[in-house]
Amino acid sequence: MKNKVRIIAGEWRSRVLVFPDKTELRPTPDRVRETVFNWLGQDMSGKCCLDLFAGSGAMGFEAASRGAGKVVMVESSPGVMTTLRASSLKLGASQVDLVAMDASNFIDLDARRFDVIFLDPPYRLGLLPELLSRLHGHLSPGGLVYVESDSLPEARAEWQVWRQGRAGKVFYQLLKSLKHGKSDLPGNV
Repeated sequence: MKNKVRIIAGEWRSRVLVFPDKTELRPTPDRVRETVFNWLGQDMSGKCCLDLFAGSGAMGFEAASRGAGKVVMVESSPGVMTTLRASSLKLGASQVDLVAMDASNFIDLDARRFDVIFLDPPYRLGLLPELLSRLHGHLSPGGLVYVESDSLPEARAEWQVWRQGRAGKVFYQLLKSLKHGKSDLPGNV
């Protein structure tokens, strides 16, 4: 399945998405997506999600398939955006809002808050620390940030690791902003 990724669950379960043949596009593996959505809860009904580096669209379309009320997918590559538009049309994904823009510019210009932010920038650019520091104001209370990287990210004082895992060379975490307080962490009473 070169340049293809399968939606795991929800309304579009088993539907296949295609994406351009670009070396920086590496869809989140099925096993990782399954784990992350188990952590988030299988039903994303009513959630507002942001996929900042949409790429193949695997995380954003997976969230929409599982009932997210709104999924904003940001992508700066015109060729990749064309493919995302085609996938959105094919799926009838009316809850998906595709934004052709640089992720950093989007953070600066958009004031919406999100329940879940998927953050998986190209590894080689080293953008995680800078972008994470700017996401606090974009999270709804109790919101989580999914981070994926090729190495275990350094501990960040303003974030709490809620869950983390590793699959091969992929490290992934769900982070909770400490600027919103610890009391609203999922599982806390």
